[in-house]
Order: sequence, then C-alpha cells, then structure tokens
Amino acid sequence: MTALTDRGSEFSALLVEVFRVNGLLLAAGDELAAPTGLTSARWQVLGVVDHGPSTVAQVARTMGLTRQTVQQTANSLARDDMIEFQDNPRDRRARLLALTPRGRTALREVERRQAEWANRIGAHLPLPELRAAAGALRDLGDLLEDR
Repeated sequence: MTALTDRGSEFSALLVEVFRVNGLLLAAGDELAAPTGLTSARWQVLGVVDHGPSTVAQVARTMGLTRQTVQQTANSLARDDMIEFQDNPRDRRARLLALTPRGRTALREVERRQAEWANRIGAHLPLPELRAAAGALRDLGDLLEDR
C-alpha cells in the first residue's frame, strides 16, 4: 500500500470535509426550496435552464450529473409545469428544456431565499477566506476535469 504524503493526507482530509459539507448544503438547499415545491436537484436544473433552453445532456454536463438523473428530474419538473419540452431545431431527438412561467416564479423565490441565507451565513466568514476557499475548489475541479 502506498503511504500518503503530507499533501496527500491533507487532500484526503479536504475530501472528507467536502463530502460532509455537500450533504449539509443539499439539506439546506432542500429546506430553502421546499416552500416552492422544489428540491435541491430540481432547483439546480431550473437554474441551468434559466440561462436558456438546454438539452438534458447539456444540463447534465453543466451540473456534473448523469443524463439519466437529469432526465428523471426534468420529467418530474414537466409534470409539475415548471419546465416544458420544446422541439430542438438542431437535433430532433434531443428536445430542449425551457422554463415555464410557474418554473420561473418558483426559481426566483428560491433565489430570493438563497440570497438571504447566503448573506446570513457569509457574514460569519472573512471575505479573503471565502475567496481562497472558492478558488481552491475551482482549481481542484479543474484538475479533476483534466485528469
């Protein structure tokens, strides 16, 4: 078995914290989104589609999820009239997801709630530390994408 270097050990400790915080963030997101009939997953899909009609595959790539997971979420959102499937002029087989007025209203409400929550949580952390943490996670994501 290969022994961990000091950096390898710290990286492993970071991963444990990222997994722990990810679970806490998903739970907080579910709580923020619940009054609008959304979950964290549904909110994330609406957030991607808010930038313009997208295929399920495009949403999956943006979110780092499988196409099947996004398809299930999209089907659920369509049943609840939060998104609609539109014809795609570039590919008849890959329909586009687009927000409905109901989906846009729900998304704006969650965004309002999230801004209040982020301001409240962010007020407890120094701005340079927040920037450094975000930068480190961005760099880590880039390294993992390039592997």
